[in-house]
Amino acid sequence: MTRRGVWALILLSVVVFLVRAFVLGPVSGHLLYFAFVVPLCGVAWWAALRPRRDNARQVWGLLALTLNLTVAGDCVQAWQHYFGEVPVVGLADVLWLISYAPQITAMAMMARRRGAGQLSAVTLDALTMTTAAALGSYLFFIEPLFADGGTTLLETIVPAAYPICDVLLLAAVLVLLFTPGRRGAPVLLQLASAGLGLTANVAFNLLPSVGADEWVGLVSNLAVVGLVLMAAVVLHPDRGELTVAGAQLSRMHPARLVFLGVALLTAPVLGTVRTDLHTGERIAVLVATAVCSALVLIRFMIAVREQERGRAQLAVQARLDPLTGLANRTVLGEILGSGGPAVLLYLDLDGFKAVNDLHGHEAGDAVLTAIAARISTAVRADDLVARIGGDEFVVACPGASMAEGTDLAERILRAVAPPVPFAGERLVVGASVGIAMHDGGAGGSTGALRAADEAMYQAKRLGRGRWVLAGTGPSAPAAPDLEPVGGRHDLAVRP
Repeated sequence: MTRRGVWALILLSVVVFLVRAFVLGPVSGHLLYFAFVVPLCGVAWWAALRPRRDNARQVWGLLALTLNLTVAGDCVQAWQHYFGEVPVVGLADVLWLISYAPQITAMAMMARRRGAGQLSAVTLDALTMTTAAALGSYLFFIEPLFADGGTTLLETIVPAAYPICDVLLLAAVLVLLFTPGRRGAPVLLQLASAGLGLTANVAFNLLPSVGADEWVGLVSNLAVVGLVLMAAVVLHPDRGELTVAGAQLSRMHPARLVFLGVALLTAPVLGTVRTDLHTGERIAVLVATAVCSALVLIRFMIAVREQERGRAQLAVQARLDPLTGLANRTVLGEILGSGGPAVLLYLDLDGFKAVNDLHGHEAGDAVLTAIAARISTAVRADDLVARIGGDEFVVACPGASMAEGTDLAERILRAVAPPVPFAGERLVVGASVGIAMHDGGAGGSTGALRAADEAMYQAKRLGRGRWVLAGTGPSAPAAPDLEPVGGRHDLAVRP
């Protein structure tokens, strides 16, 4: 069904609600109701079982089952009303109570998919508020039923089961409400459907006790709209958003803090307002207060740990290059400023700009990531590899001799030379390396880096794909057992 068709169906249900409530009598009102919802049950099954891209037939089937069980219970009660006698507890109650199970299960499945990996905090918040609601339900609906000695045990247990199921449904609504993800029309329709159902159920229990039986019929019509909204969820073309994982939550919404505060105060307020509580009710208030307090405490402990974890992650990210995972300029400065003598290798990639220009920035990122991994493999265990910007890298070799530094430069040139595969292409880059000695201490790090940088540019001028020692020229004599200063690595030469 199209979006426009779904909203037309909802508008039609509102018209049916108004006509039943203010125009028709009981018999004609029932006929209109069943003429409207019975075909809707069949359409809901058709939409639930029809293949869709959301791959969530079980969820939609459970909602369709909820709708059918509820309407079946209405049919049984209507038949008993017109052709027999409506019992205090009967088949209709069985069908209505069973209908809670698929609805709660469907909403739990939605919440699990939407909040994948993020349900612990959401569940704690929902349980805190549900505990407060459960206390109110016990004090005002459940306990009075057991205090009345004039009914049978079955006639006490079944009515008490309704508020218990309502509390479970409220928990499912809150979990779904708090999960991350897009909140488009299907999500709002699902929450509105469950909300109208809860409102109607609470009204059914509350209105007779306050002498407002004339409002029960209006509430039943409101429940009709809730059923139609449930069918609208199944029929909506965007229903898949109910089962799509949402983005990671970065902070707690302020409204949830208000809800948690209200839940925490519910039990003490009820205990203060109700001065006639007997021992069992006082125990229930104390237990609810303890449970809410414990859940709120655990929730805020989790929030504090998440903040600490976030700060630690930010601190780590501030010291790492986000693309390659190497150390950044900040870490390099700290190491050079606090350590002893070290050989510095200043690398700049040859031919990298051509890769970016011809193949795009994604190819450039792939090359940088691959080269960073190759350099990290080529260095010693105690060496530090840092990316200091663009296609420039620095390797700090603490305690190394100049001979060890030039050997490392040779290994790096050989490691960089092989092509980098990307999208069926073989991307070729090389490297020019400048080598300088850092004597240790913060004062000399800037000068050593500058010297290594100048040597790197000298290597580029000499033909690239080579290393140059700082402070020497192309005609300098060779060091013992080493390539000549300004030595060339043929594999890394690029035009």
